[in-house]
Amino acid sequence: MLGDDLRDQAAALLRAAEHERSPVEPLVVRFPGIDVVDAYQIQLSNIEHRTARGARVIGHKVGLSSLAMQRMMGVDEPDYGHLLDDMALSETDPVWVGRYCWPRIEVEVGFVLGADLPGFDCTESDVLGATEAIVPSIELIDSRIKDWRIGLADTIADNASSAGFVLGAARVCPSDVDLRTVDVVLYRGDEEVVRGRSDAVLGNPATAVAWLARKVASFGVRLEAGHIVLPGSCTRAVDVAPGQRFRAEFGGLGTVSVSFS
Repeated sequence: MLGDDLRDQAAALLRAAEHERSPVEPLVVRFPGIDVVDAYQIQLSNIEHRTARGARVIGHKVGLSSLAMQRMMGVDEPDYGHLLDDMALSETDPVWVGRYCWPRIEVEVGFVLGADLPGFDCTESDVLGATEAIVPSIELIDSRIKDWRIGLADTIADNASSAGFVLGAARVCPSDVDLRTVDVVLYRGDEEVVRGRSDAVLGNPATAVAWLARKVASFGVRLEAGHIVLPGSCTRAVDVAPGQRFRAEFGGLGTVSVSFS
């Protein structure tokens, strides 16, 4: 575990890396004693730094929600990050790649909450009851760690590698879709890039949202009405480059697209 001074140093390194678009060496190398508790405190420090300057927390994202990613990281549960209003992207306005270090996209079944979720005892039924709408979404992930050489503490400290998100126009009632069987196909232009299914996310994306509600409760946080929750990717991450346009098609949920300049 790190002391407060080293946590502050790590947080400042990540802020500078994001601002200057210049990734840093892994925190697990620079700060050998760093653990998960340190990493969440570093993440929160940088979120508070941004909100103090006017940004607003509008939701959360779940990472490491597939068993394959958990095994790769040597963990037995997901992690999470914050979604801020200045991370929201548009389907119509191209995203400038130069704003990021090494951007990639992931395809996710998003949740828009219509009511607050309970904390420590949150269940999948609670999630479905509190969800106002299911939405097609694409998350833009980025790593302020050089070459994506991330350990668990690196990605947690780095806001779970989150950088942006875009929501499609469709809003579907959760009772109108089987959240375990949503097929997803991602296209680059007219070319299929990758396909997957929603049960890649802990068997059911609602399971990931319930886990998140319980996890953040330990930090005194609640998932609130109006919040957006991205529960994890249905597919592998895909690198992006200027001039590319992507479209994700969700069975029963519509589409969402994003382009890059």
